[in-house]
Amino acid sequence: MARITQLAALCAAIITQGTDAAVTFAVPSKAGDGGHSYAPLDPAPLGISFEFFAFPSYLTNVTATNQCLSNWKDLTGVWPPIRIGGTTQDRASFDASTSAYVVYSVANPADAPMTLTFGPKFMTLAGTYPGSVVVGLNRGKNNIDNTIAAAKVAVSEVKNLYPDYPKDGQPIARGTWNPSVDASSQVDWNIRVGSAVGKNNIIQAGNWNQAPPEWGAAQLIARENATSKPYVRHYAHHNYPGGDVQKLQTHSQTASNVRSMFAADVAAVKQQTGKEYILGETNSVSGGGAANVSPTFGAALWTMDYALRAATTNISRVYFHHGTVGNCQYCFWGRYSMGAPYYGATAAVALTAGARTIAALDDERGNEGVYVTFDGEGRPARVLLYNSEYYAGSGRRGVQVFTLTGLGGGESVRAKRLTAPSSLARADRGDDISFGGQRWTDGTCVVAGEEVFETVGVENGQAAFEVKAAEALLVYL
Repeated sequence: MARITQLAALCAAIITQGTDAAVTFAVPSKAGDGGHSYAPLDPAPLGISFEFFAFPSYLTNVTATNQCLSNWKDLTGVWPPIRIGGTTQDRASFDASTSAYVVYSVANPADAPMTLTFGPKFMTLAGTYPGSVVVGLNRGKNNIDNTIAAAKVAVSEVKNLYPDYPKDGQPIARGTWNPSVDASSQVDWNIRVGSAVGKNNIIQAGNWNQAPPEWGAAQLIARENATSKPYVRHYAHHNYPGGDVQKLQTHSQTASNVRSMFAADVAAVKQQTGKEYILGETNSVSGGGAANVSPTFGAALWTMDYALRAATTNISRVYFHHGTVGNCQYCFWGRYSMGAPYYGATAAVALTAGARTIAALDDERGNEGVYVTFDGEGRPARVLLYNSEYYAGSGRRGVQVFTLTGLGGGESVRAKRLTAPSSLARADRGDDISFGGQRWTDGTCVVAGEEVFETVGVENGQAAFEVKAAEALLVYL
């Protein structure tokens, strides 16, 4: 049973002892009110991407995988979507005769293979996952017959295809390879693979490494034809913002990254095709993460904020990438330890669970992030308050007072706090990170600890909440 704690009413005496100036946000009485930008929510907007060669290991050797995904399913009622792809999918060849999931060799277990093969059993394993599955197929090696053979097995086992797109150096990219050439290649491959398997609406298109508008969905759509378009299910891109912990967790920086890079591209897809826009692969820092950035609580806060900012920008789903097992700084979980980002991701899942609509109430310019979700009747369900001020663990820790108005006639609301000793805290080093007083056990991802709700009094539809630097608070309305 959850434990309830009383949060004292704020007063001027407390404010003079170290809290920052209060900020006030009006909670809309229903979705669509107040001049905010509203976006529909996917039933499971936060998903996981697995590096192609490592996918079988995550499902068969990493105990935490099923439990971590199941935890989110318990919140939302829907299994989170997964995607299987990455650099090694464009090094992988299908071998119908092998009985193994994957076959490769590496000098060091921490390395990713330069070449590999996979068999029908790989697709069968992917098909056992009860949620939505996107499977990456190889275009980089420029072997269309092999890719079609893999695609035919995939459509018999899993729901979506995903011909990911090559980097320079792959056989298909020899000579001059640019967005125009890539677009022509994509259109051709979409037609040939789609017609071979006899299914429309199955391909996740896009993902060239250059950012929009240099190369995005809008540019691809402009080069598509009537034959290729029916095979496309949705459009996608990749994103790894990078930076140090302070830059990464700063709310204004996250909002700017999502808006400047993707807002126009998302709008183009919606207006020109009516189809969904996806971040098919993303995380904090490319290449498996940065050792001093990606495993931190600051990265957990970024994960939360980034996923929610993407949702408010009409990005339907965000797939956070998981690389080599045991050599993955940004992973949410591993074989033996949990990662701090799982805490931030779970807070985002908790805000969106069961909701139909989301809006951001902040102006994107400060440290304060405020998100509100609405139920199927358009009524406000939950609000997330985020103080992105950096805190390294020593000296004064700032406190932001958030005042919410328009809270209706109740006498109080409940809240769960996402907190840690500092922005640099790490779950994999045993630091005290928690969401609503709870933690997830290393190696198993089983929840531990009693769930803690704080209660905050509401007077005349208004309540005030303290959120420390590098903290977030999920308010249940």
